Amino acid sequence: MEITIEKIIRSNRKTVALQITDDATLIIRAPYNISDETIIHVISKHKNWIIKKKMEVEARNPKFTPKEFVNGEGFLYLGRSYKLTIVDNQDVPLKFDRGFYLLRDALPKAREVFIEWYKEKAYEKILERVEKYAKDGGFKYNKINITNANKRWGSCSPNGILNFSWRLVMAPLPVIDYAVIHELAHTEEKNHSKNFWIKVKVLMPNFEKYSDWLKRNGHLLRL
Repeated sequence: MEITIEKIIRSNRKTVALQITDDATLIIRAPYNISDETIIHVISKHKNWIIKKKMEVEARNPKFTPKEFVNGEGFLYLGRSYKLTIVDNQDVPLKFDRGFYLLRDALPKAREVFIEWYKEKAYEKILERVEKYAKDGGFKYNKINITNANKRWGSCSPNGILNFSWRLVMAPLPVIDYAVIHELAHTEEKNHSKNFWIKVKVLMPNFEKYSDWLKRNGHLLRL
């Protein structure tokens, strides 16, 4: 199988990283001072991994379809799909009431409007779940941030700041809970040690079910 490099992104990073996107595109992230020959060598070394990941993405079902922001289109919120209606008059660009209502004048910036709405709801819901599980598990954290991360659902900084992708609010609540518990456990266990997974399992005995859900369906949680 021939491997095509669709995109190389050079930056101040120190190592070469390979990324297979949700549309099976291979992206190379490399330092400024790394030669093309070195990049080709890295790709050759990881050829089997690249082929495997590309095949996994291409075999996904259902496949992701970018949003067009048209009447009747479905948008995810807390695991359910709600239809979009374009309206001519309302007091805010986007409203949710058992369905999404988007102001026609906001159509040119529909994606940004939706993302801002999702971010607001993600903060409300995730903060609620963080507070619940921090209390249940006796965890201490600093604060939470909502990010634009496309690949990382969450992260925990050394000083207890929890970061979560806004895309999580598209997922069912138990999946959000898994991501929250995962990051709270990292406030005490910095790596994925045996003790880390014990802490996760205490609060969510069936966490594997929701971890697997994210692996299978995470590519759908976007616009």
